Amino acid sequence: MFRGVNALNMDVKGRLAVPTRYRSVLSERCNGHLVATIDTEETCLLIYPVDEWDAIQAKIEALPSFHPMTRRIQRLLIGHATDLEMDGNGRVLIPPLLREYAGLKKKTVLLGQGKKFELWDEECWNERRDAYLQESGDGDTPEELQTLSL
Repeated sequence: MFRGVNALNMDVKGRLAVPTRYRSVLSERCNGHLVATIDTEETCLLIYPVDEWDAIQAKIEALPSFHPMTRRIQRLLIGHATDLEMDGNGRVLIPPLLREYAGLKKKTVLLGQGKKFELWDEECWNERRDAYLQESGDGDTPEELQTLSL
């Protein structure tokens, strides 16, 4: 559903205009109600339509909280999960703590990732993208990925 890379400017209040091509889908699917949380592996935010997030949160909550790894994930993902509402102008307000975590400044990149978006600081994304491109294909490639033909 969500794909592509979008360069967006964040205003001084932390508002981002959702690209027009996603607005009607988000309005119809979840009435513009999104959930943002931190990515535990990268310095970016994950933004989900609320229905997608609800399914993920239910799975996370069902994990045994006595295991240190699952408790860590519960605390980080659910603890940082924040409801976002798309306003009448198609903008969402990214709260200060989430902006701080992801190092978001004026220039940002919104990456469509199928069922969710990733929101990156533009400079951070460019560095990370370049590092990904420099990585060799050697190593432990999952079998499912080996069968993928592009």
